[in-house]
Amino acid sequence: MTSPTPDALLGPADIRELATTLGVRPTKQRGQNFVIDANTVRRIVRTAQVRPDDVAVEVGPGLGSLTLALLEVADRVTAVEIDDVLAAALPATITARMPDRADRFALVHSDAMHVTELPGPAPTALVANLPYNVAVPVLLHMLDTFPTIERTLVMVQSEVADRLAADPGSKVYGVPSVKANWYAEVKRAGAIGRNVFWPAPNVDSGLVSLVRRTEPVKTTASKAEVFAVVDAAFAQRRKTLRAALAGWAGSAAAAETALVAAGVSPQARGESLTVEEFARIAEHKANRHEEKEPA
Repeated sequence: MTSPTPDALLGPADIRELATTLGVRPTKQRGQNFVIDANTVRRIVRTAQVRPDDVAVEVGPGLGSLTLALLEVADRVTAVEIDDVLAAALPATITARMPDRADRFALVHSDAMHVTELPGPAPTALVANLPYNVAVPVLLHMLDTFPTIERTLVMVQSEVADRLAADPGSKVYGVPSVKANWYAEVKRAGAIGRNVFWPAPNVDSGLVSLVRRTEPVKTTASKAEVFAVVDAAFAQRRKTLRAALAGWAGSAAAAETALVAAGVSPQARGESLTVEEFARIAEHKANRHEEKEPA
């Protein structure tokens, strides 16, 4: 691998110059906050444990700060960008700043939520500074769509990071926590200060590490069936599971039957359950096998 030049990464002046040239103003609508600190993006790549044989996928590359840092290390990088102007400009930035690595870069101009395939070899790592307003659905979509992704590191709003990495029993444990844990072992992996962004956001950011489960959750229920229980349990999180799952099961009595069969107290609340326990409840829904499978 050819070593990049020392100034290959983007600094604050580079970011502002690029933005001015392109006529780009970061928009709140798309949650755009560009990282302007080279040390931060290198730290993210290190924390993500990106290896020279990795095929990395990045969502929301923006002007290319993290993209360039990933290209320093990974074998290949594919970036998914929804913004027309940013998508059009990124290949030229890569070519100008890392000409020897430009053939290792691919761009997908699309909404990440609609991406179902990527060019080149299957991705092994997902590293992204995710827009705060769509962070969780994008993360879950990518993990579900690309099972070859072994390691993920995302930078998200600190509150979202706490929710994703929360353990059962925590006040912030909820739907994102359980669904992320369906795919991976999840943990907080650090904090990021506001001053490394342009514009500086009004919230703190956190890093979340997700390492794909080597063994999937053992259950005869489908992912859709398990997630339906999770959604129902947290839709009314202050209620006991007997009450919260009444609509899902058909009645409070049916919910109690399923809970008892799964070895879960009907008086428990969703925030106390592991993903494995939610899966057991899903297995015991009355007439589950006669129902049509959700798409």
